[in-house]
Amino acid sequence: MSKDAKNVPALRFRGYSDAWEKRKLREVSDVRDGTHASPKYYSQGYPLVTSKNLTSAGLDFSNISLISELDYKNINKRSRVDKGDILFGMIGTIGTPVMVHESNFAIKNVALIKEREAVLNSFLVQLLKSPAFINYIRNENVGGTQKFLSLNTIRNFRFSFPTSKEQAMVSRFLEKIDSLIAATQDKLSFLKKMKMFFLQQIFPTKNHDVPQIRFDGFTDVWSHYKLGSLMRIDKEQEVKKELLTDIQKGFYVLAMRTFSMDGYIDHSKPYWLNHLDNVSDDKFLLPREFAILDADMDANLPKIGRVLLNASSEKYLLAAHVRKIQVKSGNDPIFIYALMRGNSVHERLKLEANGSISKRLLDKNVYKQSILVPNRSEQSKIGRLFFLLETTITLHQQKIQMLKQVKKSCLQNLFI
Repeated sequence: MSKDAKNVPALRFRGYSDAWEKRKLREVSDVRDGTHASPKYYSQGYPLVTSKNLTSAGLDFSNISLISELDYKNINKRSRVDKGDILFGMIGTIGTPVMVHESNFAIKNVALIKEREAVLNSFLVQLLKSPAFINYIRNENVGGTQKFLSLNTIRNFRFSFPTSKEQAMVSRFLEKIDSLIAATQDKLSFLKKMKMFFLQQIFPTKNHDVPQIRFDGFTDVWSHYKLGSLMRIDKEQEVKKELLTDIQKGFYVLAMRTFSMDGYIDHSKPYWLNHLDNVSDDKFLLPREFAILDADMDANLPKIGRVLLNASSEKYLLAAHVRKIQVKSGNDPIFIYALMRGNSVHERLKLEANGSISKRLLDKNVYKQSILVPNRSEQSKIGRLFFLLETTITLHQQKIQMLKQVKKSCLQNLFI
């Protein structure tokens, strides 16, 4: 007999063996919704939370609408939000459950789940992130351009749950993983800010021939060069788009969509190539090598001219428009990467892009850029600093991806 048939999860804490109870959400929790009206907004007043304010990181009040005290009280007569409640988007942004840690706000087009004795909200909020519930609402939400979920659909969700003691064990375990992800994300954000600070301070600004901060012992002015005298861009690799897949097998591909806005690998949009003949290293971005994106589909060109350093121990297959840069002898490759990573070079390269729908950046327009460069010894110092930053950033990114995979596996196996 299967685990599901026995009504127990595939993964369980030691000491628990009883079958889980199966009920509808409406039978074990108080499920309501907020207003569906459109109250008048003001520059001062009480926050009105909608689906757009529900994020995976919690409630986002950065873009919040404010309503009058009277409207706030009227909405709260029916759907008062208290600490420990769960909010769930019903229109537009569907499928982002958030546990409430503050109050004094009203809700619109948002489901409100209040705890009763049978099911702990700390357990339920994790269950609402599991594949069982995600698949349920994917099949149940309706609408054209704007999707929506009815309150009865949420109330009629049928799920299994254990005793309160086991619920608490499951929720505490998953909360610890969430805390690790959040803490690692905070460290990653700090490292990226530190990197941006050095990019702004360690290279000369306009009308200056030395940077604002330097390593001890270096006083010489920097010299003017053209980028083309320091590096060259390899030819474009031919990887047919129809051969790429989302299935994790074979070679990880660096393509336009996996090249993030800020010049990192976007692991949320993976591309893989399962088979490739005549594999040679020139087709890959190897450790300590960097590449440039020479095209962009976005009218604002946030990516074109961006460079990406491979600070991991992996190698990545290069697809169209992601081209490896070879630094000429006598210069430090990581220094050249950091110099090209700076916003001043990127902004100049954006101006050189041409084309109608898909913008392209020609090699000659990269090569002609005038930049300031110190001697090899100072280049190496700066290069080591940025390589340390990049490797640490990459390690934190990999840790976040690993923790998210662990969380995903737990959500699949700790619930029925």
